[in-house]
Amino acid sequence: MHWRMVERGMEFGWLFIIIFSFFIVLGVIHLLNLISGGTRRETRAESPLHILKRRYAKGEIAREEFEKMKDEIAGKMR
Repeated sequence: MHWRMVERGMEFGWLFIIIFSFFIVLGVIHLLNLISGGTRRETRAESPLHILKRRYAKGEIAREEFEKMKDEIAGKMR
């Protein structure tokens, strides 16, 4: 009777190996993602014009200053 229990336990051994391998691969992918700095959305830098528009919208700078800085940024981008 002992051998039948061993045989029965080994019937699904291949399934365990596949599931275990799947989780190992997921873990490696997650680790590589953490090491590389995360997702692209987090690493994307804002453009200088976008930052300037945000500062103007918050009221941090006046309209004249905004226009002057915008012209300077446009001149450097050409």
